[in-house]
Amino acid sequence: MWRNSLRFSPKLVISNNSLHLSSISSSAANDVARPPLLSHSFSQSYSYSPSPSPSDSLKLGFQRPDGFRALSAATAVDLASGASKASYWARHYGRCYWELSKARLSMLVVATSGTGFVLGSGHAIDFSGLFWTCAGTMMVAASANSLNQVFEKNNDAKMNRTKQRPLPSGRITIPHAVTWASAAGLAGTALLASQANMLAAGLAASNLILYAFVYTPLKQIHPVNTWVGAVVGAIPPLLGWAAAAGEVSLNAMLLPAALYFWQIPHFMALAYLCRNDYAAGGFRMLSLADASGQKTALVALRNCVYLIPLGFLAYDWGMTSGWFCLESTLLTLAITATAFSFYQDRTTYKARKMFHASLLYLPVFMSGIMFHRLSDNQQYLTEENSESSIELSLSSQDRNVNQKNKLRNSRDRTQVRPPVSYASIAPFPFLPVPSYVSS
Repeated sequence: MWRNSLRFSPKLVISNNSLHLSSISSSAANDVARPPLLSHSFSQSYSYSPSPSPSDSLKLGFQRPDGFRALSAATAVDLASGASKASYWARHYGRCYWELSKARLSMLVVATSGTGFVLGSGHAIDFSGLFWTCAGTMMVAASANSLNQVFEKNNDAKMNRTKQRPLPSGRITIPHAVTWASAAGLAGTALLASQANMLAAGLAASNLILYAFVYTPLKQIHPVNTWVGAVVGAIPPLLGWAAAAGEVSLNAMLLPAALYFWQIPHFMALAYLCRNDYAAGGFRMLSLADASGQKTALVALRNCVYLIPLGFLAYDWGMTSGWFCLESTLLTLAITATAFSFYQDRTTYKARKMFHASLLYLPVFMSGIMFHRLSDNQQYLTEENSESSIELSLSSQDRNVNQKNKLRNSRDRTQVRPPVSYASIAPFPFLPVPSYVSS
């Protein structure tokens, strides 16, 4: 009996936090657990007490319970997993938005708009206005490029150059892309309307419509789409000028003209290099109907020649100094030489050379026109100098006229000629013929 009772003696359960005593009953009759028992040897040293709190256990130097550590580890894993997923989706959609917006092309559009703003600012540049104009232009350009890819999803899937874009590759859905494009376009137009003026906002909205809803479908209909696209590219510098000056003048048309004529050789080179891709995608470019490439090269050469007088016009209209006239002429002759070389030898190498020359031309031209631009004060001084020179020439003419009159009077005195009632004197040749008083 004693051995059996020893077999079911109370067991001491010692945890990391406190000492717990429990007993296991050996009664087979009722099989009911009895209250905890204390052995005689431990009853004098320890007494039962509730488990201390985690803070108390830390104060006593004990570790946290294993369950608490497991819960903390699970929570940390969940947080790390959630952060990893959030980071992944942020990078995924950020990349999709970047590609939908054609960010590099949009930044080029922003650069032309910013240049137009600087040229239209006069003697003082409003850098805050410049920032908001560039931000609004970026949003509108991103919206137009995104809508362009929405409409051309099936065409892009057929071309090697574009089949990895977000929509053809299935990385983003069409409703998502349309929502993004609509939000960016509305936000950009509203920003230009509130921070610049309604003229700039109207130009931005009209350019978005022209690019997404006219130029994009026209690419599958007729080669004239290239010239319509050139108009789209010429509007952003006009937008920037309007945002700064609040109006559009004759001088404001110079940089848009440069953008218009520059885009033709630039895109003709690209159309010749990618003509197989354009044929696979169903786009009607001039190069597809021009097997020899002669017409494509001739169009590029002709528009390069149109760029030559722009530097002289910038100087003649008082926008820049004479140095820009010289630099612009040399720069335009260089790109014209590449176009002429492509016209003589219509090869991929010569087309690529003209394409690279066009990439170099635009930033150099815009940098030069900003560096050599004349402010309103400088233009006023230039006009004053020209007016003073005109006055000096007129005064010298007046002196000559007075001397001639004196000589004529002296001759009349000697001949006793009747006095002149009125006479026609240069520079007024429209007066009537002199009449004499009858004696």
